[in-house]
Amino acid sequence: MSKTVFVQRADRYDPEVCGPAVEALFAALPCTAEIGPETKILLKPNLLTRAVPEQAVTTHPEILRAVIQACKRRGAKPENITVADSAGGVYTPAVMQAIYRTSGLAEVCAAEGVLAYSACETVEVDTAGQAAQQFELLRPVAEADFIIDLPKLKTHVMTGLTAACKNLFGTIPGLKKAEWHMRFPDRERFGEMLIDLLELLRPKMAILDGVMGMEGNGPSGGQPRALGLLLASEDLPGLDLAAAYLIGLDPMRAPYLAAAHRRGLCEERFDPACLGGDKEAFRLPEPAWKLPDSYADGGEGSTDFADTRFPAAIQPAIRALERSMAPRPVIQKDKCIGCGKCAEICPQHTIRIVDKKARIRYGDCIRCFCCHEMCPAKAIELRKKKIFSL
Repeated sequence: MSKTVFVQRADRYDPEVCGPAVEALFAALPCTAEIGPETKILLKPNLLTRAVPEQAVTTHPEILRAVIQACKRRGAKPENITVADSAGGVYTPAVMQAIYRTSGLAEVCAAEGVLAYSACETVEVDTAGQAAQQFELLRPVAEADFIIDLPKLKTHVMTGLTAACKNLFGTIPGLKKAEWHMRFPDRERFGEMLIDLLELLRPKMAILDGVMGMEGNGPSGGQPRALGLLLASEDLPGLDLAAAYLIGLDPMRAPYLAAAHRRGLCEERFDPACLGGDKEAFRLPEPAWKLPDSYADGGEGSTDFADTRFPAAIQPAIRALERSMAPRPVIQKDKCIGCGKCAEICPQHTIRIVDKKARIRYGDCIRCFCCHEMCPAKAIELRKKKIFSL
């Protein structure tokens, strides 16, 4: 497996820009030589929720188009190419078809003659993971010969960033994701679970959509920001190290990258010597990329830092203090439309709709921020409780 992270400039979502850039990345990656007429290819975009391309929440349709065409040039048959993902809420054919249409991916799939998967069939797959022993996956993911991961470069209120590794969480269907949040509410174990999933799926390659990314309170509530880059690699943790470098995030603050490092799958920091392609395009953006509020002032996205860094006797007090100071989701009643998406996705069932407004029962809230991710009205913000005030 090549450890090189290849860079290509792409300053806009036009076919004449994205097509050559993606083709250059395919030509640089050794694994693409494995693609042939009988290869069952699974393309895994980021389809978090129903959003138009301009919102920078989902993988852009022009990136998908360019990838499909690059696969075809290597002999892949359209009938052997499947596009599949699962949104964060209820996973039904109607829900997925609406997301494919709104994101623009349905039109691309129809034009290219490939399947936009919405049958919602799943299979259980055993794994010898450190945190997980079994995953329920979308059927075409489990049956694919060649998985190409197509993430979007975004910040993430829980994990710091979402790029190649985190994007694989979408292979788990709908509300099953909420169950994983409930099983692993602390950052370290959640990160280990994501790396278990990575090692089970072993995608052949990933192409990161950084033409237009998202900063701030991503993965859906932040602000779109142009970066003008595509990154690609066969080494997904290495690709995410490069993404963390670009947004100014210490990668060891991202729980899944810390887990990957513990397993020897990546270094602690990105090494520029690993770059290939248009190296001059790989520059830190100015001004600096805005991180999530949950990562500001040393925050770590969720609520577990009372570990071996503190004596066992005081860990309960540290956890209580951290919980009181950590960001929490807060409903902005003037924006809440009472749709119930937050209650639907909440793994702890701490949210209910009262008088057409969402209410959170904070005693059981695990601060996974799923509600913030899925709110279509951006009515849920992250706030820190003021411990001291003048």
